[in-house]
Amino acid sequence: MSLCFWIFLGVSSVLLFPVAVVIWAVTAPFDRRRVLLHRFTCFWASLYTWLNPAWPVQVIGREKIRPGVAYVMVANHQSLLDILVLFRLFRHFKWVSKIENFRVPFIGWNMSLNRYIKLRRGDRASIAQMMRACEQELASGSSIMMFPEGTRSVDGRLRPFKPGAFALAQRMGAPLLPIVLEGTGNALPKRGFVLQGRHAIRIRVLDEISYEAVAAAELDELVEVVRDRFALELGEKSLPQAAG
Repeated sequence: MSLCFWIFLGVSSVLLFPVAVVIWAVTAPFDRRRVLLHRFTCFWASLYTWLNPAWPVQVIGREKIRPGVAYVMVANHQSLLDILVLFRLFRHFKWVSKIENFRVPFIGWNMSLNRYIKLRRGDRASIAQMMRACEQELASGSSIMMFPEGTRSVDGRLRPFKPGAFALAQRMGAPLLPIVLEGTGNALPKRGFVLQGRHAIRIRVLDEISYEAVAAAELDELVEVVRDRFALELGEKSLPQAAG
């Protein structure tokens, strides 16, 4: 099953990337935020869960994402599948993703066409550039999708949250939108490419945190409160927040 999945992913990427290029070329002059291309990318990514009976995906709370609102979206990070699964929201956003992902043939090239946001981990100049790009996209009306843990969890439990997404929301006066992922870590754990049998996957969009509440909180307090909310939703005992 794993071999079939990765072959299908590779072949479909070769076939669908030219479609993405055509959409980009036709819409770029009038669709500066790449809304239509992102919607096609949602379809492309969703194929891998729609056509895989081992990964039934349930989306809860999509209606909480208000049209026309530019959010800082934050999700927990368990697996490579998280990126594919979050496209099932079919809502417009710009990813913040490590720069290595943009080098993946076809898939990474499509990420560049979508103008998703690159980040070189541990590079202060890259982090500053990433934050500026996020601010520009938020100002233009696009939501930003970030994993505040920074990297995937090894055992499925929440890692400490880094403050970048929360500082961004405070600076830009943007509401925060927490999104809880469950089941992806069991389906495809970190440090492995072998699918782990049938696992139900859930995406739960929680109630947004208004920009008034975001602005009123101290940064450290905001990070801790949001992480505690994730821990509660995931049935974990909240642990002290380590410095990010």
